[in-house]
Amino acid sequence: MPTTLNRAVPVDDSIQINDLHSNPYAIYKRLRSEAPVVQVPVLNRILLTKAADTKYVKDNWEMFSSDDPFTPMKRAFLAHTLMRKDGEEHARERGAMAPAFSPKVIKNCWQPIYTSVAEDYITRLNRGDTVDLFTELAAPFAARCLTHLLGITEASDEDMIRWSQTLIDGAGNFAGLPEPFEKSDAANAEMDRLFAKCAERVRASPDASALSAMVNAENPIPMSQIYSNIKIAIGGGINEPRDALLTILYGLLTDPEQLEACKEGALWNEAFEEAVRWVAPIQVSSRLVTQDTEIRGLPISKGTVVMTSQASACHDEDIYDAPERYNIFRAKAPHQAFGNGPHFCQGTHIARRMLAQILLPMLFEHFPNMTLAKTEAVKFWGFGFRGPMSLPVTLN
Repeated sequence: MPTTLNRAVPVDDSIQINDLHSNPYAIYKRLRSEAPVVQVPVLNRILLTKAADTKYVKDNWEMFSSDDPFTPMKRAFLAHTLMRKDGEEHARERGAMAPAFSPKVIKNCWQPIYTSVAEDYITRLNRGDTVDLFTELAAPFAARCLTHLLGITEASDEDMIRWSQTLIDGAGNFAGLPEPFEKSDAANAEMDRLFAKCAERVRASPDASALSAMVNAENPIPMSQIYSNIKIAIGGGINEPRDALLTILYGLLTDPEQLEACKEGALWNEAFEEAVRWVAPIQVSSRLVTQDTEIRGLPISKGTVVMTSQASACHDEDIYDAPERYNIFRAKAPHQAFGNGPHFCQGTHIARRMLAQILLPMLFEHFPNMTLAKTEAVKFWGFGFRGPMSLPVTLN
């Protein structure tokens, strides 16, 4: 139970990191009711769990800066990335990749490529087999699609998946352990060598990729920031669609009524939106308070770091009825799974396209009677990123 340190924000020292990895939603439910603004010593942050507060912080970047100096991200990426920048500097670096994410390019370029990739990976699966879709489909499909978007198709699926996890582990290495940084240093060197080769290719033969857009811009951002932009996309661009896909499948395969409705009515967009609300692939974000302020009447001092839980915001009872249930039939309501404000996820529309409009209908066309092999074996895990650690299915 929270206890009051002084007249300021309540403190809850009962929350432990492992609990946030294994079952954060039970903690968030209690906090939304008892202490929606709470100091969590193990995080060294003030945790915000109500949707109105998380949206307020994300929308007001001048008061709540993305430049949290207490994270290991800069050390892990060997760069000050656009994820930790605000204002014009953030807008310029984000805008450098924008051409690759335009609706026209998504429709005319990425949709046919992603359709071909989906066909390739799905046809590798055999009817009657029991497989783990985490390793056999979700992760490699996300990795291969990302290589096309970024312009680094020379990278293998295995390297992309490894680099992504290595960067994430380094960025979450708050204890400063040497091994995660040793691995991220090695991964950075590998990526830099590959990016240099890919940059020469897209200079000679420009394409629709993010790397080509940045390298061939009339007024390009520095090459070091081009590299860091690609690395940020690798860090999140595999986990998010991978975990979203597995969450959608788990939600549908554990509820035959919803699955049949999806197949009959092609409700794949609804299945996608409800899944990312139900289990947000990116669960939390940190912001540095730049001036003294208040949240819910509690004083928040300049220099404090607040952590917004979009996972909790997506379960806020003020917005959602029975939020703990996966329900594609629920009344439409906005969610914060992809954030909001200037740092709203740039890949949102691509993720919807690749999963809801391409992969899911194709997967169930090939395997209309697919079933979970071991429901009890599916374990969701993660505090920063969250999704099923495996999804064993029988392909019928």
